Amino acid sequence: MSFFNNEHLGKLILRLALGVTLLLHGIAKIGAPNVLEVIGNHLEHWSLPTPLAFGVFIGELMAPLMILAGWRCRIGGGLAAINMLFAIVLMRLGAVWSLSDTGGWNIETEVLMLGAALALMFCGSGRMAIRPD
Repeated sequence: MSFFNNEHLGKLILRLALGVTLLLHGIAKIGAPNVLEVIGNHLEHWSLPTPLAFGVFIGELMAPLMILAGWRCRIGGGLAAINMLFAIVLMRLGAVWSLSDTGGWNIETEVLMLGAALALMFCGSGRMAIRPD
């Protein structure tokens, strides 16, 4: 039964799930027209500098690659968590207090990704990584 008592395999599964999900969002943003302008407008609404919009590429391209590889996974998890906090506040704040038609929280995906990123930040990559931590 040691297969079911394997924290390193669990961390790998968590890394793969979060890393692939975030990376696909980042790849979609590379080719999307006006994505930086839209994010910049939301930042400006909160009186933040619009060049922070480039941070989406750090949070959705660089961080997931770090997480997937297991290289500096704690840092990648922290970057992904910051990215998800910004995503919730800038893009989904109006949905925080609402439920979907099926009764689920409207920001459940964002919260799950935030939780996974925080878990990796605190737990590290596990042994199944390029650079275990």
